[in-house]
Amino acid sequence: LIGLVGSEMCIRDRCMAAVHARTSYNREIKSTLFIPKGSWNSGIIVTYGELQAKNYKLLILDDVKGEGYSFKISPHASYFFKDDLSVGIRADYKRSYIDLGSINIDLGDDLAFDIKDYSYLSHGVNTSVYLRSYTSLGKSKVFAFFAEGALTYGYSQGKTISGTGKEATGTYQKVNHFQIGVTPGLTAFVTNNLAVEVSVDVLGLDFRWVNQRTNQVEHGSFRTSAANFNINLFSINLGICSYF
Repeated sequence: LIGLVGSEMCIRDRCMAAVHARTSYNREIKSTLFIPKGSWNSGIIVTYGELQAKNYKLLILDDVKGEGYSFKISPHASYFFKDDLSVGIRADYKRSYIDLGSINIDLGDDLAFDIKDYSYLSHGVNTSVYLRSYTSLGKSKVFAFFAEGALTYGYSQGKTISGTGKEATGTYQKVNHFQIGVTPGLTAFVTNNLAVEVSVDVLGLDFRWVNQRTNQVEHGSFRTSAANFNINLFSINLGICSYF
């Protein structure tokens, strides 16, 4: 009996030692200070693009004629209330316009139709409050990863005009937009106070409400919601920021 009790105590001691060793394992991962508490960060991103088509052909599209542009400006500022942890605000203004003179869609000998005299104009503002955390790349004080979580509210207006003269029709719409998103990225300092940032938007929760009015008579509405964490590789952001 004494031998059996001793064996059970030995097994228990070995199990406790194994659990203690597992919980106290040191991976030797050391955090290096990247941005100190009390620092400020500010920057601005400006993007502009335009397109113009004349007698352009693509697959089932023939004789495409049109032009358009897209403009966006996005200033932001943040404050580091803890080492490598900041809270900030960002405002985006975006304006887009497209004027489609004509387009022919050919689906075969018996199925073809034209679209012409169509234009669309929209502009809106998004306001975001975000929390960002930095993690230095190894012991580097030049390169660091960051993860950003943001709450965004947006409001925009748009109008669509089809036809010309007395046959013209128009639709006016208002859009309210709310989003919870995550943005991972990489920061690289090029000087002591100037850094280049690259990030990719990851959609979290997205809600959108659209109200329309056509010819000031007909009313319509549309609501959509989505929840996913897909990485959008077509929304890569590049910006320059200053730290002080």
